[in-house]
Order: sequence, then C-alpha cells, then structure tokens
Amino acid sequence: MSGEYLVVGNWPVQLLPLPNALVEEALLAARSTTFDGVPARVMTAEHLCAIALQTGRQKDYARVSLFIDDGVVDIGKTLELLERYNLLAQTMKVSNWPTSTS
Repeated sequence: MSGEYLVVGNWPVQLLPLPNALVEEALLAARSTTFDGVPARVMTAEHLCAIALQTGRQKDYARVSLFIDDGVVDIGKTLELLERYNLLAQTMKVSNWPTSTS
C-alpha cells in the first residue's frame, strides 16, 4: 500500500468500492487488457470522467480536463452517461469542456 493506492509491481492502483449504479455500470463495461502479461480490466475513459464529475472534487474536474486535453474521451458517449445519471450540470465546472460536440 502507498497512501490510497495498492502498488502492483510499479503501478499504483486505486481500488474503488461500488457505491452506486454508475460505478457498477463502469465495472461491467470495463475492457480486458494485459499489463506486463498480467490480465486486467480497465474502465473506459468515458466512465472514469462521469465518475469524476459525480465525485465532484476540484482534482476530479482537473482529471476530466486532462482526459479532454489528451483526446482520450469521447464527449458524445460521456454526455450520454452524464444525461443518464443526471450529471450534465457538472460539466460547467470543467474549464475546457467543449461547448459543441458536433
């Protein structure tokens, strides 16, 4: 353990409980992959952004901003999640949230 992370090899891994339906959906939609030959499941960037917006801390808004800057999140898919979980208003707290998704 290192703070809030479980360190697997050199990878800090944050473990999340299942506090609500959004996180449960995120786990069900997680993608299978491998890290150094070890199988793992990883949540989609869209689900991670929705969870961050739901959590609502300043550092979570900053994480969403980084996902947008890095171009790894599909805004359209994220908007679908945010609408379903009544989180659209949270996008106003992300400094670089796109004003148009077309």
